[in-house]
Amino acid sequence: MILGIESSCDDSSVALLDIKNLKLLYHKKISQESEHSSFGGVVPELAARLHTKALPALLEEIKPNFKEIKAIAVTNEPGLSVSLIGGVSMAKALSVALNVPLIAVNHLVGHIYSLFLDCEARFPLGVLLVSGGHTMVLDIDAAGKISLLAGTSDDSFGESFDKVAKMMQLGYPGGAAVQNLAWQCKDKQRFKFTIPLLHDKRLEYSFSGLKNQVRLEIEKIKGQNLAGATDRELSNDDMADICYAFENAACEHIMDKLTKIFKERSFKRFGIVGGASANLNLRSRIERLCLENGCELLLAPLEFCSDNAAMIARAGREKYLKGGFVKHNELNINPRVKF
Repeated sequence: MILGIESSCDDSSVALLDIKNLKLLYHKKISQESEHSSFGGVVPELAARLHTKALPALLEEIKPNFKEIKAIAVTNEPGLSVSLIGGVSMAKALSVALNVPLIAVNHLVGHIYSLFLDCEARFPLGVLLVSGGHTMVLDIDAAGKISLLAGTSDDSFGESFDKVAKMMQLGYPGGAAVQNLAWQCKDKQRFKFTIPLLHDKRLEYSFSGLKNQVRLEIEKIKGQNLAGATDRELSNDDMADICYAFENAACEHIMDKLTKIFKERSFKRFGIVGGASANLNLRSRIERLCLENGCELLLAPLEFCSDNAAMIARAGREKYLKGGFVKHNELNINPRVKF
């Protein structure tokens, strides 16, 4: 079996995947959400300390399987450097102790393989990757070569949800909180946020301006003055109406560029991956787009949308079959590398 290790951000995760039949024999994740929630986002130093505690605890549970491990797949790029170090260091130590090879896995490639956790990969494939740190549209050819069709120039889709949630003190992560409040909206016409780059021909995303529109509306409602004092706090209805308008604008921005891409390219199948792909508003819109274009829609199971070791083990299995191993002194972390 392949041992997968994931620690690119704030989730410590370990998985065991059967090489032959792709059966997930073990998977567990320890989330740090409660520890980071009060800060409104991930604190790198805190994340590193929590990985140091969580990863060994997960390994202790799979000790009986050590003799069956044929290789160790670990996330080494991209991500928070202090978090990546924890997983990579443990993988190297285990590789020596168990005398098995190492496999370096790009975290974003791992997300792509979350679509094929229990089956062989089906390429060619178009992919929308939306997470807390990334927003991109990818074209993957029959050989598995990845081409970037569109990216973001600033904030990502998921990151914008987290920042809007932070403005309203909804905690971290913000995606689910914003979505849940959007469902409670009573006045769908109250706010109208401008769709970013709506008439721009560039295939590019940008969420910073939309985020700023939300900030200005919040300040207006609060009656915030130059000294920072406010006349009142946001009500639940205020937040619900803002979340509804923001979520719709963010999803419309994704769909505007994606529709342009679909007009230029013909996809047999199209997948949505990444933690923010759990957003039901976005999922339903892309489902309609694929239906209109006769394209098969692939979705990762909701429990495997966010960061997890199962997808790392799955991507590692592909490299294992091709002999894609890496030497200890060549396994380095690359926080900013994408592909």
